[in-house]
Amino acid sequence: MTRKTTPKTASKTTSKTTPKTASKTTSKTTSKTTRKAPGKTPSRTTRKTASKTKVTTSTERILAIDVGGTGLKAAIIDADGKMKTERLRVATPHPCTPDQLVDALAKLVAPLVEKEPPTLMSIGFPGVVRNNRILTAPHFGVEGWHDIPLADSLAQRLGGLPVRMINDAEMQGFAAIEGHGLEFVLTLGTGAGTAMFRDGELMPHLELAHHPVSKKGVAYDEYIGDAAREKAGNKRWNRRVEKVIGILGALVNYDKLWIGGGNAARLTIDLPANTATVSNDAGIEGGARLWHPRSVRETRQLPEANERTGRFK
Repeated sequence: MTRKTTPKTASKTTSKTTPKTASKTTSKTTSKTTRKAPGKTPSRTTRKTASKTKVTTSTERILAIDVGGTGLKAAIIDADGKMKTERLRVATPHPCTPDQLVDALAKLVAPLVEKEPPTLMSIGFPGVVRNNRILTAPHFGVEGWHDIPLADSLAQRLGGLPVRMINDAEMQGFAAIEGHGLEFVLTLGTGAGTAMFRDGELMPHLELAHHPVSKKGVAYDEYIGDAAREKAGNKRWNRRVEKVIGILGALVNYDKLWIGGGNAARLTIDLPANTATVSNDAGIEGGARLWHPRSVRETRQLPEANERTGRFK
């Protein structure tokens, strides 16, 4: 917009400038301030970031951890999800008890904590998470994995860091979504994860991965998980994913579908116009959004996030 001046100021300016010069100056200024930079059409397979609200501070250092069925990943990110360190990865121990997982994570993040001491911690876990506690852990077994305070246990090992933990597909979704309408996330990894967002806010979690998807009662995890891909082959697995996309479209009627996880890169099918894939790094980058106001307010997963408050304003 061109800034308006008061008549008194304009008069003084005009009297000191020749009409020709004033005309050129006004023309250049107007052209420079009102011209819009040409926009680029984002690729279908690249998530948009321009429409996301940026945080005004970069002083926070967030230790973001992505717990997977086959791999544990971690990095230090800033308030906008940008990595401040390299992403580290180790294999997930199997069998794995809660104590063994805490030990493995503490060892994984030790060099990151030493290099960039974090102020906050975010964790994405493959299961049902509520109030920072694990209710189910299908990739680690049933025995000993109910109502586990994994987040607090790890936080104490790291000096009492403030910590928030949610489902891993939800954390990945935070890095992918545009914040408009109904957006759905499907992750393809060891199993199949799902998350749903409305206008940028995370909705209550549904474990669709354990919902039957075939006549034989096979659930999403067994139908399009990594073990199913290795057994059926990539071509047949791709057809299964295509079928699941159709089912989710009819069930959810989403405006946008985001497909993430390690196996998203193995897709060879033509995706619908309202569907895109996201980088596997999103599982780390989404950790920043857990500390934004209202991001997880409506899910009732974290009591302190239920109100319109948050670490960042």
